[in-house]
Amino acid sequence: MEPFVSSYQGLLGAGVDEVGRGPLAGDVVTAAVILDPDNPIEGLNDSKKLTEKRRDSLFDEIQEKAKSFCIARCSIAEIDKLNILQASLLAMKRAVEGLHIQPEHVWVDGNKIPQWDYAAEAVVKGDARVAAIGAASILAKVTRDREMVEMDKLYPGYGFAGHKGYPTKVHMQALDKLGPCRIHRTSYGPVKAKLEQMTLF
Repeated sequence: MEPFVSSYQGLLGAGVDEVGRGPLAGDVVTAAVILDPDNPIEGLNDSKKLTEKRRDSLFDEIQEKAKSFCIARCSIAEIDKLNILQASLLAMKRAVEGLHIQPEHVWVDGNKIPQWDYAAEAVVKGDARVAAIGAASILAKVTRDREMVEMDKLYPGYGFAGHKGYPTKVHMQALDKLGPCRIHRTSYGPVKAKLEQMTLF
């Protein structure tokens, strides 16, 4: 991991991260994790830098060894109502508040901190710099990826199992051909444009 020196050096620091700000479909998923220094986990890093097999392995190990963890979310309807930034911050707040051991300090991935009463630090690229944020990113990504594989079964033809809702060429072609489905975010430009186009006919 890249070096990071925190202002907090205690044992009850939580890392929190989100996954799913960029996709056109599905919930935004967050996780918060308090690691146990007496039960270390090797190989924590930004979830995007790990193979799917390694993420799956660490997903189980984090839940087994962490002092506390919580996975939370904001729904598609909340994203469309609030905007994705506010929905992400709210989902992070829910994850931290859901920890059964409440943290003394929170490291938040990114450059914005949710509105809460916790002592906190925003850490840019935190998932590659703070082990607890890396752990949170793995829990959030594996959870969301698995959900999108299930959504592929419910809404076939869009390719959700492959692109996980991100605006890939395959996804955009399916959106153009099939139109939006129930898990698309209607406030996002390409989805909104397609819905407007459909109402013209």
